[in-house]
Amino acid sequence: MARSAVEARIQDRTARARLSPRKRPYWRQLSQGQFLGYYRGKLKGAWIARYHDPETLAYVTGTLGEADDLRDANGRDILSYKQAFDAALRWIEIEIHGPAATSDPAMTVGDVVRAYVAMRDARRSSQAGRTLNSDAHYKLTSFVLEDLKLSAVTMAALSESDLRAWQLRLARKKPASIQRIVNDLKAALNAAFVEHRKVLPADLPTTIKYGLKIDAPEVLITTARDNQILSDDQVRRIIAAAIALEEDFGRLVVLLAATGARFSQLARMSVGDVQAEHSRLMIPQSFKGRKRQLHYIRVQVGADTLAALRPVTEGRALSAPLLEHWRHRQTGPMEWERLDRTPWSAPSEMTRMWKRAVADAGLPAAIIPYALRHSSIVRGLRAGLPIRLVAALHDTSVAMIERHYSRWITEGLDELVARAVVPLLPIAA
Repeated sequence: MARSAVEARIQDRTARARLSPRKRPYWRQLSQGQFLGYYRGKLKGAWIARYHDPETLAYVTGTLGEADDLRDANGRDILSYKQAFDAALRWIEIEIHGPAATSDPAMTVGDVVRAYVAMRDARRSSQAGRTLNSDAHYKLTSFVLEDLKLSAVTMAALSESDLRAWQLRLARKKPASIQRIVNDLKAALNAAFVEHRKVLPADLPTTIKYGLKIDAPEVLITTARDNQILSDDQVRRIIAAAIALEEDFGRLVVLLAATGARFSQLARMSVGDVQAEHSRLMIPQSFKGRKRQLHYIRVQVGADTLAALRPVTEGRALSAPLLEHWRHRQTGPMEWERLDRTPWSAPSEMTRMWKRAVADAGLPAAIIPYALRHSSIVRGLRAGLPIRLVAALHDTSVAMIERHYSRWITEGLDELVARAVVPLLPIAA
């Protein structure tokens, strides 16, 4: 049963619509001994949670609510997959530890963050089909849990000054992405308030909102760094080096450069998302923000990109993961053997080969994979594409484009304006 729980595809409406109605739910593993189930009825579906009780050695099952197959989710009795996922974890936690354990008025920021990290790790493991740590695990551990001043503050006593002071300490550490760390902490604190609102101050959401406002301390305003904007020739050199190292890794780098999408979006693509007849890819939206259902972004690509993908699309099922790579097992000192092919699951899996590719391309070691996204956005701005279109193609907002790429917007507009200049005075003979 555990194997079928991992394999069941119940994450979106399209996948669930293809499942056959049956008396037994389709299960998907959340973590060891904990599962989220989807019951497919003749008319509609429902979400179910269960966990393995180590004392009775039996499964305990509970109904969470109706699935959003026919009606949009409302977060109460009609749940999306993400909402059902979170509800299952909360239900299991309460069933195992009791409601008192989840409503402690003396809980600290550290307690809340650890619970949130556990939930994100479980979600990441469920998506990958094996135990993995999420990005939030590393960010919040390093920059929140290790910050003893903030992590020791109780949620009931949390103030805007506590959060602003933490932001200033965070800025001094100069992490790669302040915005993402702040967003993860905000999500953890807001989730805790929703779960424990009966014992927490009613104005806590306001404290979180203004205490974690990213532009409050001016030092946190960031822009895309110049050394991460690559020329077309530099991008080609990185791609060539990546393909020379390994074809699977090379295909991943090709898509990162051709689409400007995030790693997490590309990792969720299936073979059916490649529409070669239209010279385009269907890129899944990211999980950022409050999205009620999964949408896709249509991105035009060249014949060279489609040719790079042909070996992994021809003869494969449309639902199969598009990008896979070999998983290895160490058999001795400096000896490894191939186990099986598995989808890419975390950006850290490409770190070692990325560093080699950058070195082989003769570029500075400071270049990171996200440079391909920065470069794609700047390429669109320099080509004169409307800012709204550039934002839509890269699954972000106009405000974010204007904040981080204002310099290149100005340069692109100058070139457009220059084309409109015409002689107005008679030319002397």
